Amino acid sequence: MREDGNRDGRGGEFEASGSGVNQPEFLALERELTVLLRRARANQGEMAREVHPDLESSAYGLLVRLGECGGQRATELAAYIGVGKATMSRQLRALEELGLVARQPDPADGRAWLITLTPEGKSRVSRVREARRARYAGRLADWDPREVTELARLLRQLNRGMEK
Repeated sequence: MREDGNRDGRGGEFEASGSGVNQPEFLALERELTVLLRRARANQGEMAREVHPDLESSAYGLLVRLGECGGQRATELAAYIGVGKATMSRQLRALEELGLVARQPDPADGRAWLITLTPEGKSRVSRVREARRARYAGRLADWDPREVTELARLLRQLNRGMEK
């Protein structure tokens, strides 16, 4: 740690003046994340269309979340995705009309509803996610499995850091 209390550029806090942010590793990180996020947005649209041709790209993440976590209240989904109630209501109505989600009474609170994947929604999301994992496996076939594990660990660490 330097005398001013900031770390030296190896994983800690930095002065806003740029002692850390303009270092080559952060410029490279910004560039690579920009490419990754651009590709991820494009892939999300493709995966949404694979689930259902009329599915909005932004709704794909809701389906994945429901598949991983089970039934959730609309307010929980809105908070997780980072949208307002009106946007969430509109997306959920569209997903219901496509037969991908259903509303069920919340056993913990009879006034609330849980959003769940329908059997058709589960089947479609599972098929698309399996195909996506197969593409990852194909594209990373020449990687050492330890590198894939390390990449997943680092991405998890990055995602957790972004929650703060």
